[in-house]
Amino acid sequence: MNRIIETRELTKVFNEKEIISNVNITVNKGEIYGFLGPNGAGKTTVMKMVANLIKPTRGEIDLFEKALSSNSYQVLGKIGAIIEQPVFYEKLSARKNLELHCEYMGYHNKNAVDESLEMVKLTNTGAKPVKEFSVGMKQRLAIARAIMTKPELLILDEPINGLDPVGIKEIRKLFKKLNKEYGITIFISSHILAEIEHIADKIGVIIQGKLMEEIPMEKVRENNKDYIEIVTKDSAKVALILEHHLKITNTKMLDSLTIRVYDLGVPQGVISEVLFKHGVVIESIYHKSSSLEDYFFTLLNGGGVSA
Repeated sequence: MNRIIETRELTKVFNEKEIISNVNITVNKGEIYGFLGPNGAGKTTVMKMVANLIKPTRGEIDLFEKALSSNSYQVLGKIGAIIEQPVFYEKLSARKNLELHCEYMGYHNKNAVDESLEMVKLTNTGAKPVKEFSVGMKQRLAIARAIMTKPELLILDEPINGLDPVGIKEIRKLFKKLNKEYGITIFISSHILAEIEHIADKIGVIIQGKLMEEIPMEKVRENNKDYIEIVTKDSAKVALILEHHLKITNTKMLDSLTIRVYDLGVPQGVISEVLFKHGVVIESIYHKSSSLEDYFFTLLNGGGVSA
C-alpha cells in the first residue's frame, strides 16, 4: 500500500522547548486518518510541518513516498489544506475568492468553482462579500477552496469548527464522498471525537507533543466493551453488594456516585432488584457501549490498547 504521509522522529523546538517529540505517523493511500489530542497537544504544529508551512527541528517527512523539502512544489500541488483560521479576500465574493485560488494554483477546470460551491452548499451567496459571511459559511468556503482542485491529499485542521449540527452532518457526508468516490486521502484533526469515530479508518492520538497511539478504528471497536453504568449515592456500597450477592467483581468505580459493571452475565433487571433489596436508591442504570471518547480518555489517563 502506498504511503501518502510518513514521518520519522519528527521533532519541533520553539524557544528552547521541545513541543513535538519524535512523532512517527503513517497515513496510507485512501485512508481517512483521524488525528486526536487535547488543545495544545501539537496537532496543528504537526500538520503545519507536513504541509511545509514550518520546518521541523529534527526528523523526516515523506509525502507520496518522496522526501519533503523546500523545493517540493510539485508534491505540494497535490495537497488541499485547512490549517488554523482560513484567510480570504474579505471584500470579494465566494466565487471570486475561488477563481483567484484557481489562478494561483494554475488549475484551469472551468467547472471547478461551481462544483466546489455546490458541494459545500454555497451556490446562493452571489456577490455577497465574504466579510458578511457567518463563521460557518467561512468554514464551508475554506473546505470548498481546499477540495476545488481535487487534491490527492486533504489536510484538515478542525474543519467543522463553527458549523451547526446539520452542517456537520453534511460535511461529514462530503468527506466520505471525497474519500470513497474520488479516492482522496484525508488527514483530519477534530476535538469532536464522535465525528472522527464516524469517518476515520485509523487514528493517531497525540498528547503533550508525543504520539501515544496509532491504531486502526476497527481495532478500537474490537477492544471497546459494553457495560452497565449505575449512578447511586454510594458506588462503593454498590460494589460490595455486587461482589457478595451476585459474585460480580469486574467493575470500575468512576467516582463516589458512578460505577460500571463489565460482567454482563447477570441481567440488568437482576442487578436492579438485588440493589433495591439492599436499600440502594438507583438514580440511573443503563446498558452502554464504549466509544472513541472512552478510549481517548483512557489514553489520557495512561491506558490504551496495543496495535
